[in-house]
Amino acid sequence: MVSFLLGAAVATVCVLFFMSASPGRSLVDVAAWSHDNGTAAQHHHHLRSVADDADAARNLSVVVAAPAPAPVQASPYGDLEEVLARAATADRTVIMTQINAAWTKPGSLLDLFFESFRTGEGGVARLLDHLVIVTMDPAAYAGCQLVHPHCYFLRTTGVDYRGEKFFMSKDYLEMMWGRNKFQQTILQLGYNFLFTDVDVMWFRDPFKHISMGADIAISSDVFMGDPYSLGNFPNGGFAGRYRFFGKHEQDVFNLIKHDMTDRLGVAIQFLDTTYISGFCQLSRDLNKICTLHANCCVGLGAKLHDLRNVLDVWRNYTAAPVPDKRAGKFQWKVPGICIH
Repeated sequence: MVSFLLGAAVATVCVLFFMSASPGRSLVDVAAWSHDNGTAAQHHHHLRSVADDADAARNLSVVVAAPAPAPVQASPYGDLEEVLARAATADRTVIMTQINAAWTKPGSLLDLFFESFRTGEGGVARLLDHLVIVTMDPAAYAGCQLVHPHCYFLRTTGVDYRGEKFFMSKDYLEMMWGRNKFQQTILQLGYNFLFTDVDVMWFRDPFKHISMGADIAISSDVFMGDPYSLGNFPNGGFAGRYRFFGKHEQDVFNLIKHDMTDRLGVAIQFLDTTYISGFCQLSRDLNKICTLHANCCVGLGAKLHDLRNVLDVWRNYTAAPVPDKRAGKFQWKVPGICIH
């Protein structure tokens, strides 16, 4: 999945997570109301305390020592805020992916992911400076630190995330929903983010295909031609889990997209698979493609097999003379295990 949450999307996404209990108010409104009322009450109490202390001091002619400063509270997010600050662009935007130990082994998905950036065109490799890798277990965190400067260990309880998680298994669903809850935290900290799965190959910068007029921009499993049509099939979702118990977050997004636009007025852009492509609906034009996702593909081995072939074709394409590129002489190796 490539899920884009930028600019105006921040308030809207927070609404999707928090507004069901308070229609018509944004998270910012609620936070400001709580802060202002709490601050006013504290200020009034403080003034009364100061006056009372002053009267007591005058009556008793004693000096009251100031209380010791309150201890500095550790951030509940550990070093997350530090990692985000290092990786963010000037407008507080980061790119994020998530990995476990199975994806960090030599020759596995993380290696292919990095290679796609480094062999990409148009300076896409520079985006690695803004990539935060969220790791799900200690081994993945240690492996990440060896190859990338912006790593964060998301500590979880109750699930062992080290091994491969098979599609729609209980652990897989917990991992997907935990990821989406963590994305909410990023927004609460005041950052925009672009989320990409690690089985997405990055060949060119996709940002120019994202409309800033959209509240949410999301990649498509199947794109029907109109980027704002709800008839498109999205490749992700993050709200309404408990209304649709046991379903994959992608299926949930497909079920709630009409409600999001009708009731909340959210503008959703579904990205054209000509540019933001995947195995479900493969772009054949290597001159236009920006990212390629190994979706509609189950199993780590199958993904690795087909993505290695994808990178072989891409390397040959980038090494070719410009006239050969323009002539459309390069095509993906099909069929593969998943790619067709």
